[in-house]
Amino acid sequence: MHHACMRRALSLLLAVVALGACGGDDDKDIVIDPGDGGDYEPALDANDVVDVIDNPYLPLIVGSRWVYEGDGERVEVEVLAERRMVMGIEAVVVRDTVREDGEIVEDTHDWYTQDREGNVWYLGEEVQNFADGKLEDTDGSWEAGVDGALPGIVMLAHPEVDDAYRQEYWEGEAEDLGEVLRVGVSTKVRAGSYDDVVVTRDWNPLEPEVIEEKHYARGVGLIFEEHVRGEAGRIELVEVDLG
Repeated sequence: MHHACMRRALSLLLAVVALGACGGDDDKDIVIDPGDGGDYEPALDANDVVDVIDNPYLPLIVGSRWVYEGDGERVEVEVLAERRMVMGIEAVVVRDTVREDGEIVEDTHDWYTQDREGNVWYLGEEVQNFADGKLEDTDGSWEAGVDGALPGIVMLAHPEVDDAYRQEYWEGEAEDLGEVLRVGVSTKVRAGSYDDVVVTRDWNPLEPEVIEEKHYARGVGLIFEEHVRGEAGRIELVEVDLG
């Protein structure tokens, strides 16, 4: 990490060890080492955050809506007007609905905030998983500050190549990591062509066989996501309304 306020930046300037290129030899692993010696202690409280999430690569303004499609899946993301108190922080609520072949399979409420440096933090999620149109379980739900779960950063204020960071941390349950692979690239999706795109690699040691790459366009947010290792999967932005 590269911000002046290293307390909020979590001591997350990570060492990245790449044993084999992404998408290369499947017998080799990509390892993002958080370098915290198991002492991950992010310092974030209500005094550290701002009311509006306006990070250019992940703007979460109330009323904004994104629609993604790919591989028989349709994902609708909307920033709601409601707020959720998490760790004493009034978090922005984002609803994420996933449908496969027209049938709902997941309905999630995610909680985010932004610190004064401009980093966007992830504070947890309330998940409902469906099968045959009926609620099956709430697996994947977690909340920062509960049962040892801790928040993480999902978008840096000033992403630079090789920056890496924890996106969430609940040992054994939620351990996503991210790394900036490229900046200033161009990406074309069904919703349009975008310049000044940041590309990240996302990886979870609990599911080491799966690695994703995500493309974030300035002023828009996530526009493309693809599994580059593990089971195939991709979605791209098809509609966007930035409120």
